[in-house]
Amino acid sequence: LWRLGYCARLLKTNHFRTAASNTSFPAVWMLLAQHSGRIPGLFVVVKKNTFFTMPETVEDKANPELYLPHPGVRGMTLLDREAFKRTVVVPALKVKKEIVSSVLKALKQSVLQRPGLKRVVEDPEDEDSRFVILDPHKIPEFLLGEPEQQVLKELNVHPEVSKYNLELTYENFKSEEILRAVLPEGQEVTSGFSRVGHIAHLNLRDHQLPYRHLIGQVIMDKNPGITCVVNKTNIIDSTYRNFEMEVLAGENNLVTKVKENNIAYELDFSKVYWNPRLSTEHGRIVGLLQPGDVLFDVFAGIGPFAIPAARRKCRVLANDLNPASYAWLLHNCKLNKVDSRVKAFNMDGRDFLRGPVREELSKELPLLKEGQKTAFHIVMNLPALAVEFLDVFRHLLVGEPCSPAGLPTVHCYGFSKHSNPARDIQERAEAALGASLAGRCSTFLVRNVAPNKEMLCLSFQIPADVLYKRPCPDEATPASKRLRTSQDSSEE
Repeated sequence: LWRLGYCARLLKTNHFRTAASNTSFPAVWMLLAQHSGRIPGLFVVVKKNTFFTMPETVEDKANPELYLPHPGVRGMTLLDREAFKRTVVVPALKVKKEIVSSVLKALKQSVLQRPGLKRVVEDPEDEDSRFVILDPHKIPEFLLGEPEQQVLKELNVHPEVSKYNLELTYENFKSEEILRAVLPEGQEVTSGFSRVGHIAHLNLRDHQLPYRHLIGQVIMDKNPGITCVVNKTNIIDSTYRNFEMEVLAGENNLVTKVKENNIAYELDFSKVYWNPRLSTEHGRIVGLLQPGDVLFDVFAGIGPFAIPAARRKCRVLANDLNPASYAWLLHNCKLNKVDSRVKAFNMDGRDFLRGPVREELSKELPLLKEGQKTAFHIVMNLPALAVEFLDVFRHLLVGEPCSPAGLPTVHCYGFSKHSNPARDIQERAEAALGASLAGRCSTFLVRNVAPNKEMLCLSFQIPADVLYKRPCPDEATPASKRLRTSQDSSEE
């Protein structure tokens, strides 16, 4: 009787708002029994738009799924935002409006903290009062604990907890909650993505593909500034380091602008490689450089190493095989006003090392004076293949080695699935160089790419006996002298 009278009074004042549902009575009955563990004691049928509907009012004392969307959305492939509506019963405390802020402060651990939901709502029966919505997980039995009651007593607030029907809509749910409610139970939900300017980049699993357009729309809805969502449809092409992609939601505009370490870059995400997860690594390597140093960037992309190095007043030779990356590299150098310090090339990495890099080192290293601080760095950021390029350094230069301090430092990136990835990448580098790096290298763990797959950076100075080929005595003899010696021998 008390429950009937209580609900009738609330309905009379329109304090309880109900969410229409097209779910039939038996289905709702069984659904609520399943979620709450008991059969609800009361259903209220209201007339709305000439249709009789059953509101899904969930009164669950401590259900961790209290804020999940309407269960009827399971299996949805085309987004219907209206279908996510549901109404839940939450605890509320009636207080005078002039002390609302004091109550919020005093009960901050018990007040509803969910983003997008009001913590204070009007009392339609009393304009001088407000309802403070409490967290149903903190007040599961709709009863305040002794400490909370004592605080309210000091504020002259009656500690009786009311029940408030809280309507939840699509806007109130987080993307993970929406996707977890839509995808089949027990299957992995992916709500993470890489953001590249206005583009969200997903790597969906096979079981998620039937829901890909819905997933894309949800990601776009829940992340302000995202206007295009794409999914990778194949692995990265090792030649140009780009991949095919499908636009799942939003505009088909893949030319975007990003900012990394206070430097702006522009790019066509469909034609070049860009990974926002490498910003810390870009900053780490550039932080090793000093003004006046020389950087050779073998697989430069659009310039995340080259451009900040040039801004650090280093001289840069940057190369990329991908014509699109080369074009955007030139564009970004001009955009950041460092084109005078960057010399760009569109070559194969081996040809770049054997051509411009060898030429520059052959010219610069012999001129190094004792105590000169100019350092030479070679960055090789192509983790899938870079280690295989290290054999190029074998006898790349001819002549007497420069001082050990002038030997170029290589930062070579690689992937490893080995149980000891640091040892694995070092051994592979040593095999390519034909020399030991024991005690002469350091390994830095960049990031975990996938389960049991690490990305690492191996840094080392190229050993002199690897880099230099000493001329044989006959080669060291001037040609004119060799000719005279040959003539003397013939006369004898």
